[in-house]
Amino acid sequence: MRKLISVLSFIALLSGGAVWAQLLHPNGAGVSMGHLHYKVRDVEANKKFWIELGATPVKIDTREVLKFNSVLIFLDKAESSGGTEGSVVNHVGFRVPNTRESLARMKAAGYKTDLNNTGTGKVGNVFSPEGERIEFLEDLSVNVKFVPDVGPYVPPQKMTIPITLHHIHLYVPEDSVGKARAWYVKVFGGIPGKRYKTEDPPYDAADIPGVNMNFAEAHGALAPTKGRMLDHIGFEVKNLEAFCKKLEANGIKLDSPYKKLPSGIANAFLTDPWGTYIELTEGLDRF
Repeated sequence: MRKLISVLSFIALLSGGAVWAQLLHPNGAGVSMGHLHYKVRDVEANKKFWIELGATPVKIDTREVLKFNSVLIFLDKAESSGGTEGSVVNHVGFRVPNTRESLARMKAAGYKTDLNNTGTGKVGNVFSPEGERIEFLEDLSVNVKFVPDVGPYVPPQKMTIPITLHHIHLYVPEDSVGKARAWYVKVFGGIPGKRYKTEDPPYDAADIPGVNMNFAEAHGALAPTKGRMLDHIGFEVKNLEAFCKKLEANGIKLDSPYKKLPSGIANAFLTDPWGTYIELTEGLDRF
């Protein structure tokens, strides 16, 4: 009976998915979270996985994209050079109302899961059909707590949707943790602070609307993301052309310059100093 109630509760939450908000409003720098772009061998199997997680399929021109309330998921059929773990972006994490219930639901759907050995039951992982690890953090647990370096602490509000992107976790050399955070603060207007976890110390973090960028010390060399399963992350940027000119004026090299696509969406690409491939877009917030 408990399992039935849990499933029905999730369905009730999910029924509101069609009216979830578009990508979040940008910060003062004009930036918000945009998308995650994966290279996978089996698009249909991975599409089913993301829908099971709670994404809704939407059309952008002729291609289907999977949408959460604050992030879009793009899937390209391609061979990757390896999973996200082993690259600079170690994993992405989603916030859910109840970690154990979310893991049980995904396990019942046939996906590999595990509960982290923290003793709290608040953190766990689910694995995509091709082994990509997606972390779950339970709503209102210490693991979703972000405290800015300056200004008042505002506790997170109780979730009103079934799942939302919480963080992207970068691993960088020990002497680059602070530098990486400062770079995301300077370039994308992130709010510097700390993201807490079950055990101290907290992670250095930079908060951007729709995502908390987390930075941890790497143990050994890590590959850049380009060509990995999570090939790149994407930020939606207001007035992208002017933003790109400002980046170049500040000495940041673009891998691919600003351009307007036939769809009306504009984009540009760059790579952060530690190997994270990043797409900048303008126009995805229409979907």
